[in-house]
Amino acid sequence: MGQPAPLSAAERRRIVFASVVGTTIEFYDFYIYATAAVSVFPLLFFPKGEGTAALLASMATFGVAFVARPIGSILFGHFGDRAGRKATLVGSLLLMGLATFLIGLLPTYHQIGLFAPAMLTVLRFCQGLGLGGEWSGAALLALETAEPGKRARAAMWPQLGAPFGFILANGFFLALTVLFGFNSISAQTGDHFLVWGWRVPFLLSIVMVLVGLYVRIRLHETPVFARAVERGEKLKSPLLHVIRSHTRELVIGTFAMVATYGLFYLMTTWILSYAIGKVELGFLGISYRDFLVLQLISVVLFALFIPVAGHLADHLGRRKFLILVTLAIIGFGFSFGAFLDPGAMGSGADANRGRMLAFLSTGMILTGLTFGPMSALLPELFPTNTRYTGSGISYNMASIIGAALTPFAATWIVLNHGAGAVGYYLSFLASLTLIALLLSKETKSTNLETMVDEATASAIEATSP
Repeated sequence: MGQPAPLSAAERRRIVFASVVGTTIEFYDFYIYATAAVSVFPLLFFPKGEGTAALLASMATFGVAFVARPIGSILFGHFGDRAGRKATLVGSLLLMGLATFLIGLLPTYHQIGLFAPAMLTVLRFCQGLGLGGEWSGAALLALETAEPGKRARAAMWPQLGAPFGFILANGFFLALTVLFGFNSISAQTGDHFLVWGWRVPFLLSIVMVLVGLYVRIRLHETPVFARAVERGEKLKSPLLHVIRSHTRELVIGTFAMVATYGLFYLMTTWILSYAIGKVELGFLGISYRDFLVLQLISVVLFALFIPVAGHLADHLGRRKFLILVTLAIIGFGFSFGAFLDPGAMGSGADANRGRMLAFLSTGMILTGLTFGPMSALLPELFPTNTRYTGSGISYNMASIIGAALTPFAATWIVLNHGAGAVGYYLSFLASLTLIALLLSKETKSTNLETMVDEATASAIEATSP
């Protein structure tokens, strides 16, 4: 079988756009829920829980999606490894988009009682199913069409969907709070923002979904997958095969991703609840609007450092680069007390915004550096006929360990042991990642079709008699 013709520049641009726009939409949908879980849902869906009880209940529904994500990775991974990357990406986008749109139509607890949080939880679960299938497909779309030696740089494009989606979601919420004059510190359920304004970002997501569907339907299947099909390598059960034959890779991939998840959700979801929470409950009491501006600035840095990470991972190798970044994350965890303790930060109107921006910026730069190479590292651990399933399970199992409980656990930790202890929690998660990376092998030179190290193979050929 001859080598396929290289992709044209126009085809590569179309692939880049399709991978970025899809993950941007998916993460937008995911983050508008995360933002609402802190600022809106405790008041509208869990009003029986006062103060921190309502916040913890809202955080629990936030975590439901992380339980659903591995299930989504199994479901969509099965079809992605059998039917192809393109069709599966369309399905995951539809599920996520429809669930998000329906959240915007939900009646609240004040209207239908306990049915409201129950329906919210079901739709959050559906969001998790969709995102569980989205990431792997987008990563494989970019990775399996990359130029030789530039896989991490190509695969980092779908990673940009995370900061882009975050900026869109939170920028939208920021604009709405300004428009409605909403103040999280003195919020009342009769405020127009809480009556209907919060629904707008959820409802308008359907427009973005339609754009994403149009782009993805026009794509072709990746050449790596098409050749695997021609060779008759499709499996009846990719899940069973990956569990039986690639258990080590599943475990390493899962724990390699744990620090990324823990750091990101501390820097986005938990820190939001800690920063805008009431001073009398042990939080900082910064206004939602002021904090969101600082957070959006830091997320821009997150986006800027993802391509930096892609280039460095191609140059240094995935393993070496990520070990260095993980060590930096462990060190960052020990700085939480110095940054965030109310005695150092201040609270309310006296809170030190510059100190908070420095903390957020450091965390989000590290997030960009650790997140950027993951869309190359995890798929490179698995062969083509189980790559969608294997990388998806690793990515989403890590979400349970590193993210599902993190906002909830961090809220409990800070109330009982202070902000410094939350940093120790992050350092513990990053230590798990460091161990996984130390036990892993470098995948930079792995041939995606043969899973043989190309550099080693070339050396053997050169020295063979």
